[in-house]
Amino acid sequence: MTSTGRLTGRSALVTGAGSGLGRASALRFAEEGAAVAVVDLDLGAATSVCAEIVAAGGRALAVTANVTSDADSRRMIDETLTEFGQLDIVFANAGVNGAGDAADTTEAEWDKVIGINLKGVWLTSRYALPHMIERRTGSIINQASMGALIGLPGIFPYTAAKGGVIAMTKQMAVTYGPDNIRVNAICPGTIPTPLVYRSRVDRGAATDDADQVAIDAEVANRFPLRRLGTPADVASLALFLASDEADWVTGGVYTVDGGRSAF
Repeated sequence: MTSTGRLTGRSALVTGAGSGLGRASALRFAEEGAAVAVVDLDLGAATSVCAEIVAAGGRALAVTANVTSDADSRRMIDETLTEFGQLDIVFANAGVNGAGDAADTTEAEWDKVIGINLKGVWLTSRYALPHMIERRTGSIINQASMGALIGLPGIFPYTAAKGGVIAMTKQMAVTYGPDNIRVNAICPGTIPTPLVYRSRVDRGAATDDADQVAIDAEVANRFPLRRLGTPADVASLALFLASDEADWVTGGVYTVDGGRSAF
């Protein structure tokens, strides 16, 4: 893709940026001119993505953080502001899978998934918001899921958390709109990432690579566009929401799901 410099002069923070959708979005933001704080629980993964950005001529900072920790969340914002001087874009992408249904999900599993996928999204913005309010500018993007919009079996705690992300996004948009801060949510469909593959293993749907390939082919037929998504599909939408092209876009819930939620 050809860079248009849409994010030149801005800085962004992306959580869960060591792999999958977060990595693709961090690289795309950097390609478009943003300085990027690459946040991941795995410092090695974050450092690797930073190296890719720097090798391409960009500017990046690797940060390790647990998004469920208030102290870590404050620190990752502080480190970003110290390094870049400002924070214009926050993409709360970090998440985990969550297998089970209402009758059999354990309390421990519920607490883990809600902690990372819902509380973690809130904490990612908590300490960025005062800075954005002071500067009267900012774009916050929250990662939700198609699973929050339609019923999908076997991922009860995951869909509950993602439904909460949508509600939280709308509340934040209303609250911080007068401060010129935009808050939107992305709802991806099925995209082959390590997270999706781990979810299948956890649910007992796949045991090896051959199973994963077969499931990919079967699931693709459920989408009107007859293919699964790619990390680049999500990164393109995130870029739009982060840019001035979306200057009057807030409180929105945007699917990137090949038409699956239209059923």
